[in-house]
Amino acid sequence: MGTQSTLDSLRSADSILATIMAADDLTVAASRDGGSRAVRLLAEAAVDPTDQVTAIAAVHALAQVFDETADEVLVSLLGHEQLFLREHAAWGFGARLPRFDAVAPLLGMVIDGGFAGMIAQRTLEQWSAAVAAPVALAVEGALLGVTEPGARARLVETIGQISGRVPERMLFRVAVDPAEATEVRAAAIAAIGDRGLADAGPGSLSGAGAGMGTGIGTGIGSTDTGLRIVTGLAAGSGVLAEVARLAVIDLTVPRYPRAPWSSGTTVAQLFLHADIDGALTRVGAGDNGGIATLLVRLGDALVAGQSGSGAGTGAGDVGRVLTLSRGGFASALDCLPEVASTLSGHAFATVPFLGEPVASADAWSRRIATQRGIRRVLRAAGPVDAIHLRMADVGTLAASTVARELDIPVMFTVAPDPHSLIRSLESVGALTRATFGTADAADHFWFRVRLVQRLAADAAHTVLFPRPDLERDLRELVGIDVTQHPERHSIVAEGIDIGVIEASLVDAGASEGTPVADVVAAAFAEPVVAAPPASVVPAQMSVEGALSLGQLDELLATLPPERRALPLAITVGRLHRVKGMAALVEAWAADPALHAACNLLIVGGDLEDPTPDEAGQLDRIHAAVPRGDAASAGLLLAGHRSNDTVARWLAATRLGRTGLAAANGVYVCASMKEEFGIALLEAMAAGLTVVAPNGGGPATYVEQGVTGFLVDTGDPAGLGAGVREALELAAGPFGPEFAERAMAMVSGSFTIQAMAATLSGVYRDVAEAHERLRADAANGYGRGLASTWTLSAS
Repeated sequence: MGTQSTLDSLRSADSILATIMAADDLTVAASRDGGSRAVRLLAEAAVDPTDQVTAIAAVHALAQVFDETADEVLVSLLGHEQLFLREHAAWGFGARLPRFDAVAPLLGMVIDGGFAGMIAQRTLEQWSAAVAAPVALAVEGALLGVTEPGARARLVETIGQISGRVPERMLFRVAVDPAEATEVRAAAIAAIGDRGLADAGPGSLSGAGAGMGTGIGTGIGSTDTGLRIVTGLAAGSGVLAEVARLAVIDLTVPRYPRAPWSSGTTVAQLFLHADIDGALTRVGAGDNGGIATLLVRLGDALVAGQSGSGAGTGAGDVGRVLTLSRGGFASALDCLPEVASTLSGHAFATVPFLGEPVASADAWSRRIATQRGIRRVLRAAGPVDAIHLRMADVGTLAASTVARELDIPVMFTVAPDPHSLIRSLESVGALTRATFGTADAADHFWFRVRLVQRLAADAAHTVLFPRPDLERDLRELVGIDVTQHPERHSIVAEGIDIGVIEASLVDAGASEGTPVADVVAAAFAEPVVAAPPASVVPAQMSVEGALSLGQLDELLATLPPERRALPLAITVGRLHRVKGMAALVEAWAADPALHAACNLLIVGGDLEDPTPDEAGQLDRIHAAVPRGDAASAGLLLAGHRSNDTVARWLAATRLGRTGLAAANGVYVCASMKEEFGIALLEAMAAGLTVVAPNGGGPATYVEQGVTGFLVDTGDPAGLGAGVREALELAAGPFGPEFAERAMAMVSGSFTIQAMAATLSGVYRDVAEAHERLRADAANGYGRGLASTWTLSAS
């Protein structure tokens, strides 16, 4: 088809997602047609306010028409009043030759910051590989007219990605200038560390001037100057000294070879929008959700039996696991000895950021800092055999770049996210063709869809969640046909630590005088490695259990006496619109029968210092149930709690609390989409009847009307009806039998140990295949694995 007919096809596509997935057809047609007519058609489509989905496709198609008039249109779009058009024009320019009249508006976007600033920064970084000096001079000139510290820091960070004397001179000056703001100097100091002495990776030159795989070259003399500057600053105190100490490490510490006594593969995993620690103390605050719990439990299970010994069985063949999350500069320095240890075990590493944590949707501007922190950890760890990426976020974008630099094979968990969210929002009328651009500017749907596509195509291996109609969903939502190369994909169910749930049931039962040990032992018939069978656990409450259940009792005591005989409906997760916490409160408050049947316990969120997302959900919650009337109405907001505490509260929801809550409560997941559902599995393992979304992963393990109810969570009436049915089922004659069925199902199919055993074999196979390809490349039989890809519409 030609440009016009392809535009018509996109406009008439069945859905927004179908248009996004077919956008490459427009790029092909426009690049083939070329000429002024194609440019005119695309330019008109790009500014059509009635169809902003096709408008974005037209911008990316323009980027592949190599014509002067196409350049002129793209330059004009850089100044458009609509942010989404400016963003996509800046992205499109990354696939074109440098254009000097575009540099100033791109720098203006960098100054403004945010996601658009990150996109513009990437384009300037790509252009600087061909015309370093002009781009560097333009950035230097922009600095002269900017005084706001954040904007200056972003410009300094940008010039730090450019090679040559002009950037070096600027970085050296800013790093030592006491008149500059801390964040500006920190950007310069960290960038000096990027111009390193150490090796870039396998097969690259090492020593002075080689860089660290960043592509930022330097001379011996200037590197000596940089090292002298950061060494002097490192001797001081405060955050700048901490940044400088890390820069010294980046400049001087080489990447070490594998220790001859090391055993098993080394695997890295990350989630940079959470403060992850081994005790999971921050779960439910900000973006600390189920993924944090999963990474901690999975890392422990992968190396079980290996810790500190250099040998053992563990889950199979994994000797070391590195879990990366966000933090400060001091913790980033403190973690490096453990990261660099050659002993087996699960190590936690920090990628540092200056300033307060930000939500994942707002973290894209931290791309360069993210790359730097990930690179430092992976180099300190010595040879890393695989890195497992899971989210369409800035951490995954940065880690894939670093993995390419260091020649580390990538495993990617493919899920239709944000694809399912786009479909859900469109289905309820919250997202239309006329509003897509505005939503895209906030949630970056198009970029994330493309990121998933590129990673799925380039990954050494992909991991898939089990779900009904998996092949169809991946083909229609993500554009992947898993039947073409089945050897590149593995279906792996997520899992939970059954031992934690067993201990929680024993604690809750002991405090109530309920003989649950035999029930637990019967339900969890298979022994679990992580903990002794429940039947041999003493029927007395642990100290931790007493504290956790005491906290719950204090919360329940705020209920009026007349509501203390009701069961609980509990939900656990982040206070984010995707998780549906506010929607659940609204449905509960609007349904008199449901409100009279149970109290509602919301676990999650930072109630003292909420993020913007959390504040938005809290505003909706308090609009439905006024803050001052919440407890008297039966609504309890608990804020975030540790994973172990949550497990005991789930057990208490099932067994009840004498004089405070009736037994046979239920668990509700009101998420707009749930790719799998760790919290749901934990609830079912505790014997709770659950209510879950009727799409995605839960449909693979929730038996409708038996272990729970699958509902349309976008329908408040349907959601409320599902919770009422769950309460009736849990308290009915078959409630105990169905609870045991749910518990047995989880213990038989969804343990973290089973997940670790499956992934361990996949990690081993990926590492061995990569080593064979690397050996072939070294012997001249292959092309190697290093390939540069750019996230583009083509």
